[in-house]
Amino acid sequence: MSSSAFLDGKSWPRTSLLVTAVFLGAVGCASALADPQPPKAPPEEALRFANALSDAFAYAADTIRPSVVAIRAVRHARMSGEGRGRSTPQPQFPDGLPFDEDLLRRFFGERSPNRLRPQQGLGSGVIVSADGYILTNNHVAGNADEVMVTLSDGKEHRAQVVGKDPLSDLAVIRIKADGLPAARLGDSDGLRVGEWVVAAGNPFGLNDTITAGIVSAKGRSNMRIVEYEDFIQTDAAINPGNSGGPLVNLRGEVVGINTAIATRTGGNSGVGFAIPISMAKSIMESLIGTGTVTRGWLGVGIQPLDEDMARSFGYDSTEGVLIGSVIKDGPAEAAGLKQGDIVTGLNGAKIKDVTQFRNLVAASEPNSKVKLDVFRDGRTESITVKLAQRTDDEALAGAAPTDADELGLAVANLTAETRQSLGLDRDVTGVVITEVDPTGVAYRAGLRQGQLILDVHGTPVSSVAEFRSQVARQDLKKGIRLRIQEGETQVFVLLRAED
Repeated sequence: MSSSAFLDGKSWPRTSLLVTAVFLGAVGCASALADPQPPKAPPEEALRFANALSDAFAYAADTIRPSVVAIRAVRHARMSGEGRGRSTPQPQFPDGLPFDEDLLRRFFGERSPNRLRPQQGLGSGVIVSADGYILTNNHVAGNADEVMVTLSDGKEHRAQVVGKDPLSDLAVIRIKADGLPAARLGDSDGLRVGEWVVAAGNPFGLNDTITAGIVSAKGRSNMRIVEYEDFIQTDAAINPGNSGGPLVNLRGEVVGINTAIATRTGGNSGVGFAIPISMAKSIMESLIGTGTVTRGWLGVGIQPLDEDMARSFGYDSTEGVLIGSVIKDGPAEAAGLKQGDIVTGLNGAKIKDVTQFRNLVAASEPNSKVKLDVFRDGRTESITVKLAQRTDDEALAGAAPTDADELGLAVANLTAETRQSLGLDRDVTGVVITEVDPTGVAYRAGLRQGQLILDVHGTPVSSVAEFRSQVARQDLKKGIRLRIQEGETQVFVLLRAED
């Protein structure tokens, strides 16, 4: 056969065939441009599914929005030191700070050499009762002198702080109003990773904002945000101003209180944290009932288990907690718990890790009895313990930043219990750090709750009064040198205001 192709039974040279093919292709393209084919309609089943999902999000949004409030917290500026006439310095935030930085910057204000300006912060909250109780974050409203609440209908009310709990970063405020649309509280224990959730609040001051995402993880702890942590992690957009607002499921039920973001930019990076409503609800009820939170206390020092440590005790799992110390005359000692015991269960609940165990004990009523499953000497036995009340909560919750709001920390005198829990010898003196403001000078210098301050600029301090007196003699602009002890290690730390 010759080098030719057949078209309609005729033989064509290759060049003619090529030209014809190009011509036909061009005609086809022109025809397509002149008469485009209409897109295919999406399958009806897919449309129904998509519309149903959209309806679910719309339902959740419509259900929660009337219960979400905007909170404006005002804090009157204080004179620093001995009336030196300067306001709190503008904080410089470290990278990766998990809190809403914009809110905190505005809350703690800017420097002004001429006058003291009130400091304002913006956040969110959720109405939990028709008679005016509102749940929010402690870092939104807990330390405010004035709190103004704007409802979804635009009405503004002055609020009072009913109670606050810095250890969980929760606070309850109240406005004088009746017939308010209270949110429905759901079941955060039943949340599943991957479940859709909606975050509501006022990011960047934009009221009535709804964002959506999924539950990315549960039981997040060791975030160094608060002492009692059991966070829900979500990729629903949470930004500055969302703090204190609700995280809800698609039924419109509150399953968490938005609290923090992990960010290097100050905005949403897809990693947000919310306090589970199961934890928030019990704390809220305690704050409404008494204005404070009482927690159970066992009187032990606990630590996590790794494979090697567990094996050394003849224990074949890493679930549970190891008792590293038993405080003298505490509930655990009275019940017969010993150093080296491994707690595997509490009231029938299996203990997985340190965080879960601490939260379960803290959530138990003081003077209540709990049954612990304890692994000791190769066998498991049950030990009943009557819990006491954690006595240091009052100091932690009630201590305002001592020593000129400039430093951003609170300290307390050493007690025999604190001394023992920190493993300090009787001859060690100092004051223990009970609270550190994450926006302050102390935090930037690396100071944290539980550390011991031994001296100020070489002068030993053995009481809060002595510490205050020595700090007042120093100039934060030039720097205040502290000697700090943590465990058996001592270091020097210099606190200095940034220009």
